[in-house]
Amino acid sequence: MLDRNGYRPNVGIILVNRRNEVFWGKRIREHSWQFPQGGIKRGETPEQAMYRELNEETGLWPEHVRIIGRTRNWLRYDVPERWVRREWRGHYRGQKQIWFLLRMVGHDSDVSLRASSHPEFDAWRWNDYWVPLDTVIEFKRAVYEQALTELARFLQPMRNDGRADRRAGRNAAGGADGRVDDLQVVLAESHPAAGPAVGHTTEIAASAASPED
Repeated sequence: MLDRNGYRPNVGIILVNRRNEVFWGKRIREHSWQFPQGGIKRGETPEQAMYRELNEETGLWPEHVRIIGRTRNWLRYDVPERWVRREWRGHYRGQKQIWFLLRMVGHDSDVSLRASSHPEFDAWRWNDYWVPLDTVIEFKRAVYEQALTELARFLQPMRNDGRADRRAGRNAAGGADGRVDDLQVVLAESHPAAGPAVGHTTEIAASAASPED
């Protein structure tokens, strides 16, 4: 579904934990990292699409998160022609996205990368909110920067001990966050038929994010 200018409606998700660290997903069978995102289906609102994509890509349900904010307008990026499917060339320009900022109120153990029969990620980690954008594929960097910058105003200031300042009106939520070190990721169980994904912690270096959802 493209608009008349050739942009596909899409949602992007910035999920933060209690330390304002962001969920960073590794594309399945690729050495690339990105935020969860996905297309808006015909008849869906951006919020409905966001909850669907959140569940498909991370296994989280609405009760595991709280919406903190969203971008006011569509943020757009063009996709270089070499990344565009042959049948879409001449019609498709790129993505237009509404970005949502979500607070994780569940636990790390609620994340399941095998919730969908077509998983998007095979590993994940928490990263600093201002994740270095040199790990993002070049044509997405401007949109990532726009989304992070616009939505940062919704985050409450953190104290030196990593907790939100109660004077800023923090609404405490849901247990220990099980923080994963910046140099570590949680790898999903490779056999989806075995049930919910089981996390294994291992060190791995992040590289450029993949081009398209």
